[in-house]
Amino acid sequence: MPYCTRQNLIDRYGETEILQLTDRDNIGIIDDQVVTQAIDDASAEIDGYLAGRYQLPLATVPSVLEHLACNIARYHLWADGASDAVKQRRDEAVKFLDSLSKGHVTLGLSDSGGQATPSDGAQMESGGRIFGRDQGGFI
Repeated sequence: MPYCTRQNLIDRYGETEILQLTDRDNIGIIDDQVVTQAIDDASAEIDGYLAGRYQLPLATVPSVLEHLACNIARYHLWADGASDAVKQRRDEAVKFLDSLSKGHVTLGLSDSGGQATPSDGAQMESGGRIFGRDQGGFI
């Protein structure tokens, strides 16, 4: 399941950059096959991290995964010519995915990939005041 689209890449990085990275035949148009391959590679990489914690494919795709997929796909499009900024964004995406796989952060989804329901975790309740003017305390 792809986590981003061609249009997501264009919206984030501009049509000129995506054209330059994919137009290997110099015909002046974005090569959809090249874009699709980069997106598929990025999505497969993301799935590798998510598979241990979530049932795939996800019922809903959180926007953070779109962002990560775009950064990873862009890195794949640049191949060996990636700038330090492109490499850093990819490395940060992988670091976040690693944290996801270890359970240090979550996507806010249930293990089945749907929206998580609020848990019945611990709640705090006050036992009332101990000191007060009407209770004969120190005040």
